[in-house]
Amino acid sequence: MSLDYPLRFVPKFRQYVWGGRRLGTELGKPIDDEGVFAESWEVVDHGEDQSVVAHGLLQGKTLGELVRSHAEQLFGRHPAPPQFPLLFKFLDANTDLSIQVHPDDRQGAQLDPPDLGKTEAWVIMDAEPGAKMFVGLKAGVDRAALHAATQENRVIEQMHVIEPQPGDCVFIPAQTVHALGKGLLVAEIQQSSNTTYRLFDWNRTDAAGNSRPLHIEQSLETIDFAKGPVALQSPSPVAPGVERLVECDKFVLDRLRIAEPVTIGGDERFHILSVLDGTVAVEHPTHALQLSKGETILLPAASSAVTLVPEGSATLLDMYLP
Repeated sequence: MSLDYPLRFVPKFRQYVWGGRRLGTELGKPIDDEGVFAESWEVVDHGEDQSVVAHGLLQGKTLGELVRSHAEQLFGRHPAPPQFPLLFKFLDANTDLSIQVHPDDRQGAQLDPPDLGKTEAWVIMDAEPGAKMFVGLKAGVDRAALHAATQENRVIEQMHVIEPQPGDCVFIPAQTVHALGKGLLVAEIQQSSNTTYRLFDWNRTDAAGNSRPLHIEQSLETIDFAKGPVALQSPSPVAPGVERLVECDKFVLDRLRIAEPVTIGGDERFHILSVLDGTVAVEHPTHALQLSKGETILLPAASSAVTLVPEGSATLLDMYLP
């Protein structure tokens, strides 16, 4: 079997305390009738968390299996890593997320078991009035000041705050303190890691009065206090209808705003393509399909290029290795 066609996966859902219902109501995800759903993992290969192919000859295969059995076809020009290096997800922040920080690759390698670091980027799909992002520490906040703030319930006072608008993008390198605030619907691309240290969790408790664990010392050891406040990204045009949102050593994130057909792929690298708005027909020599808002495909390096044909106009993300 060959990785010569676009792969669509079965989404994996995460039910965290801060989730809501918008993954179903706005993105059409098949969530249960009850409960809160925080994240929809669209492309993932991280231990037991595995995307499963939803169609075609490879239906039922996990992404991890494909990495092990079809690495050259999947990665093309890039050396084959032990796991798929990126994780793409949607998040519904119905309440505030914890103030948190993630390790970098060097720190992640020292964990048991070892993990990647977690550098990530957010694209805001929707923002309720007054919704906030907490992105980086205010200028001048050092370890001693932040440690004192954790003891005095003043962590939020140390955070840089932005009120984002739909379409805004923010880049969060590993070791940066951050959190999404309530009222945000977000697309996130990140390294394939799930290591999170909570610095502050809004003093919330569950029905039994229990709070979620905090990781104060791990957070203080992980944070890069030289980073300071984080600004919104400034999109840079790279081709007609295509703008570069993020380019770093972990991934490239482009946004496509198209009203005419465009061709993606055929360049010896994989592409994660996700629709943020509208509907597109994906024309492929053997596997044509249609993608609507909230749907995602992985185009392997060995696949023929695809032509994206919008119904009217559409907005997509294109994510790949540098």
